[in-house]
Amino acid sequence: MKVYPAIDILGGKAVRLKQGRKNEATIYGDPMEMAVKWVDKGAEWLHVVDLDGAFEGNPRNMHVLREMAAAVPNAKIQVGGGIRSMSVVESLLDAGIQRVVLGTAAVQDQDFVKKALAEQPHNVAVGIDAREGNVQVSGWTEDSHVAAIDLAQKLQDLGARLVIYTDIARDGVLQGPNVEATREMLENTGLSVIASGGVSSIADVRHLAELDHWRLDGVIIGKALYEGLIQIEEAMANAR
Repeated sequence: MKVYPAIDILGGKAVRLKQGRKNEATIYGDPMEMAVKWVDKGAEWLHVVDLDGAFEGNPRNMHVLREMAAAVPNAKIQVGGGIRSMSVVESLLDAGIQRVVLGTAAVQDQDFVKKALAEQPHNVAVGIDAREGNVQVSGWTEDSHVAAIDLAQKLQDLGARLVIYTDIARDGVLQGPNVEATREMLENTGLSVIASGGVSSIADVRHLAELDHWRLDGVIIGKALYEGLIQIEEAMANAR
């Protein structure tokens, strides 16, 4: 199980939102500095979200992402936020990003998702962001009224191999991950899953690792790292 430190970019700053709400952002500094910091501490992957792009429907931080990829050449970066076309997918991959994460498009433009998965099967993941089991879209501002498991199964049919499953109600509030929902996603699909949302302690990392499922790819950790509740070195040791 890999550990993915989260870097969310809003207005040029690294921030954490509470349950995805734009008006409840805590600023933690410069995204580039955060990237270098986590990689220097041993991170092999970074999970980066262009929040400006997620809210506006089109990437807004391409220059930052390009510089970030250059600054941490020994790490891999996955990026989500406002990716709605193949030209954007290709621009990100050309900029040195290893994996793009499609979110809203997974609900609203499945033809594009199918094309992206067909053309870049190893470089495209899909983000499934759920509240009370239903998928949320447009920067988590709209309820799609689609069940997370149903969407995952449909995406698998379209060619998806990897999903990032976030329980929004737990995101940024340090209340522990939704281990049971993660287990259900693994058991009801053939997808690899990255768990996201709510990780607040090393015990949370252990609880996910104890699922002991070969398709549990990793865990995204955000606020707990920034608040010093988890040290990334310890998280990586327990994730293994």
